[in-house]
Amino acid sequence: MYLIAGLGNPGTKYENTRHNAGFCTIDALADRYRIDVSEKKHKGLCGRGVAEGQKVILLKPLTFMNLSGESLRAAMDYYRLTPEEVLVIYDDVSLDPGQLRIRLKGSAGGHNGIKSIIAHLGTQEFPRIKVGVGARPPRMDLADYVLGHFTKEEQEVMAEAYKEAAAAAAMFLTDGPERAMNHFNMKKKAAEQ
Repeated sequence: MYLIAGLGNPGTKYENTRHNAGFCTIDALADRYRIDVSEKKHKGLCGRGVAEGQKVILLKPLTFMNLSGESLRAAMDYYRLTPEEVLVIYDDVSLDPGQLRIRLKGSAGGHNGIKSIIAHLGTQEFPRIKVGVGARPPRMDLADYVLGHFTKEEQEVMAEAYKEAAAAAAMFLTDGPERAMNHFNMKKKAAEQ
């Protein structure tokens, strides 16, 4: 069983903001595998189902971004999961809009949701998919930027990115994290050349 958690902030005010890239990817996964993510449990919205032959729990923490670790910890404890059985999907301002990067471990890199998860799990070693949302403009507050909305052009790019991130999660389940990293991280390199 795998727990796939997409990070974001609850409420209509935050819908489709840059910080909600994780929520949007969970929605794409829910559509792809027809999983209803509406049960209030583990301080989040979750749904159980099967993806690529694997039992999965899709989770959208409702704790607000800075306390995401509370929801993940609750779900992991309930299902007795290890950090290796968790996949966290979240926004990254160091990647261009729509770019993906898969990592097996790493620091929070200034992301408060990941800081919270590291604090609650007691480790930096858990797989993650970073979804690029673009760098903040100079002199703009980072919080204002990530809580802001995409431009019309970016919205089209991001709609594809959420599907692509869902495909990366699917490959993670079928072929393992190394294959998914090689495939999707190499795509990024090819695009840069």
